[in-house]
Amino acid sequence: MQGSPNAIFQFIPLIFIFVVFYFLIIRPQTKKQKEHQALITNLKKNDEVVTSGGIHGTIINIKEKTFVIRVDDNAKIEIDKNAISYVEKQRA
Repeated sequence: MQGSPNAIFQFIPLIFIFVVFYFLIIRPQTKKQKEHQALITNLKKNDEVVTSGGIHGTIINIKEKTFVIRVDDNAKIEIDKNAISYVEKQRA
């Protein structure tokens, strides 16, 4: 019976480290992922976006897993939906 309280006290620092790790790393990352997913689902045609690679363009077509964006008058590229970093302007 004497060894039991010592074993519990040895796990308290590990539990504390996990709680700190959760609040400093895991929770903010999940919040950021949810915000990014909401951004992607709310995008529509003619929104001006910037990709994670820094390409600026306007959405001209929305497919199941990709967007087709116009980057110049005659230049269109198809990108993965997760490649959108942020929206410059949303059209009404």
